Amino acid sequence: MVATYAAVLGACAASLTVGQAAIGLCGVRRWSWLAPPVGLALLCAICWATVRLPGEGAISAAAVAVLAIGAIVFLWHRVEGVGDAAREALPVALVALLVASLPFIVEGHFGILGTGFNPDMSQHLLATDRLLDGARSQLLVEGYPLGPHAVVVALEKGLGIGLVQGFSGLTVAVAVLAPLTALTAVAGQPPLRRTAVALLVGLPYLIASFFAQGAFKETIQALFVLAFILALREASQNPAWRDLPLRFVPAALIAIGSVYVYSFPGLIWLAGITAAWVTVELAWGKRAGSATAASRPMLLASVVLLAGTLPELGRMIDFQRFETFDPSGPGLGNLFGQVSPFTALGIWFSGDFRVAAGDGAAPAFAYYLGAAFAAALLLYGLIRCARRRETAILAGVLTLAGVYLAARVGGTPYTAAKALCMAAPVLILAVLAPLVGRQARRIPEQGDLGAGRLPPGALVAYLVLAGGCSLLAFANAPVGPSSYSPELTESRPLLADSSTLVIAPSELLEEEHGARYIAWELRGGRVCIENEAEVRAAPPPGVRFVVTWERRTAAPFSGLRLRRRAGPYLLWERPRPVPGPSPCPLIAVRQARQGGQGD
Repeated sequence: MVATYAAVLGACAASLTVGQAAIGLCGVRRWSWLAPPVGLALLCAICWATVRLPGEGAISAAAVAVLAIGAIVFLWHRVEGVGDAAREALPVALVALLVASLPFIVEGHFGILGTGFNPDMSQHLLATDRLLDGARSQLLVEGYPLGPHAVVVALEKGLGIGLVQGFSGLTVAVAVLAPLTALTAVAGQPPLRRTAVALLVGLPYLIASFFAQGAFKETIQALFVLAFILALREASQNPAWRDLPLRFVPAALIAIGSVYVYSFPGLIWLAGITAAWVTVELAWGKRAGSATAASRPMLLASVVLLAGTLPELGRMIDFQRFETFDPSGPGLGNLFGQVSPFTALGIWFSGDFRVAAGDGAAPAFAYYLGAAFAAALLLYGLIRCARRRETAILAGVLTLAGVYLAARVGGTPYTAAKALCMAAPVLILAVLAPLVGRQARRIPEQGDLGAGRLPPGALVAYLVLAGGCSLLAFANAPVGPSSYSPELTESRPLLADSSTLVIAPSELLEEEHGARYIAWELRGGRVCIENEAEVRAAPPPGVRFVVTWERRTAAPFSGLRLRRRAGPYLLWERPRPVPGPSPCPLIAVRQARQGGQGD
């Protein structure tokens, strides 16, 4: 627990200080809640740039420490509104931290998030372990974006935090930083409204659902998409930003971070949003001049973006051949089929977003009623955005809807689900548009927008229902083992051609969702998994290898010889297996991913 929350604190503190310093260098003198995503983006880029230097991550940790200290020195007496910002942030951060801690509270232990839903954290841990050792990995060779992994390495080297706790801490930190970022949209609102809107925009149902699977890359990228839209909004609408030559640089820095978290697909969303925003601005007669005047600042931001992403160009080219992008592949991951687009509207009465309407915690009509209610509010919110010239939000909704439709028609259910995840915070922001911005001093009750009268309390009801669905998703998150060793995965070449019996500790199987985790670690071979408290008298026929944990030093069966010690595991060999067909199932890659998201 201490290590996990130390990682949360370290990631949040570094993101806030470095991000605000970067925004300050652009000429902004008042605290901005774009600081968290800008800082996180810079951390991902800087840690990746330094993690492969000598020292296996020590330079990354030192670079982050130097930047954070330098940022504090730079900001001292230079930034205004820190006290007000702290008062705004405290309730949001505390509630977000509590909500993001629900999986650990419900499960009763800390460990790998999402095991049981998504065993893929295994390969992220392996790739990060390789970075720590200065070695190559499959993900590294394939151009997979490893910015967050490099941040975890820096946490390990700088704070002595284990990899499992580092990833958990980073994932929780993103869940705290996202609502803080959403505060950008609710400046000047009453405290209760400000807190409620920020929390729901930052942690809508689909974000909570991907969090529950340990899908840290998706939650980070969704934060960057939301922050990019808000950065465009600040640059065009905030009087303190509007005349700054570098006002679009924060958006460019967020885009740089997106490359190191999500590679070239991350830029697709942001480039589309930019194009749509410029188009909408030019299409509005009154604001046409503002888009034209923004050409030079946007050119400066483009130079920054190019300089920050050019070092990753070769890896982005390699990554486009990654198996996820094969439209002829199965494309399901852990999904049961296409995910309903209504999940992105925040009201879905199930702890598992993959289930169809009626298969969760409520009858089917309740799902459709909730979806219709949210859709009506979305329509009202979009009209509200149009009347108030919220061009960045409108551009975001249009672009993200287009990306989802393209993924739904020409992609796979897996890519379509990710597109919905990216869209969710922005759609919720549009739903809550009547509560957003300095002009929204009260919930409108009259139909002066041409959309009819908004029933009193409708938005309050939405906040309650959508917030409850998010809590349900958080509470349903499984938590897996609290430690990690790459040795089991590294044993696969030896075990792959034979049947293997794994005798696992009871708590690992019964409390930490260990069966699916072990199956994923040993994918590609025939594997039986048994509870050490229920070991049979002899291994099944055909089993050649037996794996036990090091605390059990004696052979579990007679006739076994110790083949090797592999970290916390003991690998035993049966020289003369009993003839007969093995009852152990073949753990193919796709089979291992059932219940796991894939990547």
